[in-house]
Amino acid sequence: MKGIVEQRAIALAEYIVENKTTVRAAAKKFGISKSTVHMDVATRLKQLDPSLYTDVRAVLDVNKAERHIRGGLATKEKYSKS
Repeated sequence: MKGIVEQRAIALAEYIVENKTTVRAAAKKFGISKSTVHMDVATRLKQLDPSLYTDVRAVLDVNKAERHIRGGLATKEKYSKS
């Protein structure tokens, strides 16, 4: 089981960096929870592959900075359909 978790953490990180995706999208793609994705890329990856961790952290920081914009656009679209 231990090897599987480490491989999943690296696979998640590579997916996030290559696709510049969010934690939510990565969780959906891999069929796991957002909490698991966050634990893998924020905690486990830091010990497994520090350079990949920095790349993932950069993508996640951009996502965090932009999330209020995406939320506003989603709300605008929701109410403009009515």
